[in-house]
Amino acid sequence: MSKAKSLLIVDDSKVSRMMLIAMLKDLHPDWIVEESANAEQALQVNKQKDFDFYSVDFNMPGKNGLELIAEFKNNKPSAKYALLTANIQEHIQKSAAEMGAKCINKPITDTSISIMLNYFNG
Repeated sequence: MSKAKSLLIVDDSKVSRMMLIAMLKDLHPDWIVEESANAEQALQVNKQKDFDFYSVDFNMPGKNGLELIAEFKNNKPSAKYALLTANIQEHIQKSAAEMGAKCINKPITDTSISIMLNYFNG
């Protein structure tokens, strides 16, 4: 039996985290899903657990999502990273792609979750 997949969701919006968790648990009830409200909290959680996937918001207080993904990648280069953002500027998408992260546009919908899961599972 294979190890259950694990995902860390980092988003300062409680509503976004709740929506993501509900949709993901519905589609992948076997996954271990953790959440963090900001970059500092996420870095602490990341030290304690090993995650396969990361869903990271771009606009957060403190570090933005690209800065946080860069820190995560130092310790976990083989994980897959999704940058979920309503900030769809071309330079953000380009920066995400250059660091090996998939940029996925908010709002959180069945379509955006499908895109993220296809990327994670691909």
